[in-house]
Amino acid sequence: MKRVLSAGLFVLLAGSAAAQATPPAAASPAPTADGSYVVDPRSKLAWPRCVEGMAWNGKTCTGQPREMTYGEAVALATARFKAEGVAWRLPRLTELRRWAASEQGKDLFPAAPQDWYWTSTSRIDTTQSNPYHYGNIQQGRGGTQDNLGVQQGWAVHMGTGEARGDVGRRTPLVVRLVRPQF
Repeated sequence: MKRVLSAGLFVLLAGSAAAQATPPAAASPAPTADGSYVVDPRSKLAWPRCVEGMAWNGKTCTGQPREMTYGEAVALATARFKAEGVAWRLPRLTELRRWAASEQGKDLFPAAPQDWYWTSTSRIDTTQSNPYHYGNIQQGRGGTQDNLGVQQGWAVHMGTGEARGDVGRRTPLVVRLVRPQF
């Protein structure tokens, strides 16, 4: 009888310790009280619910999205930083792609254009490339220089989740800036 009680107590304590060792689930992204931002505890970012040019009316985004070149988008983030003292920036490709083509993204960002958006990502593939491979020659990646890198940027299509690194930086695209969490 003592062995059965001891074994039962051991199982109970082991189960309790395992339950305590399990880390709590991360909080899900959620809108702020006024609904104008989505706060993501995982990335510690606050995302405006509306893209540049659109405004939050309490239920959805209204107005027309303002398309900008890459330089205009960076200049806007810099101007906001100077005016508000908050580090506004373009999102990284992986940060923006998280919301692309997802039901969660559609719920959190209503009326968001399903179009191409600028990211701050400047380069993804840093491995050596074969200068004789046809695909590398076609994309301008021959030798050690990347001749088009300064003229091109990365963008994400929010409707499909596709990402491209060959978008001309003078191409006007939709912009959604991000800032650190409140």
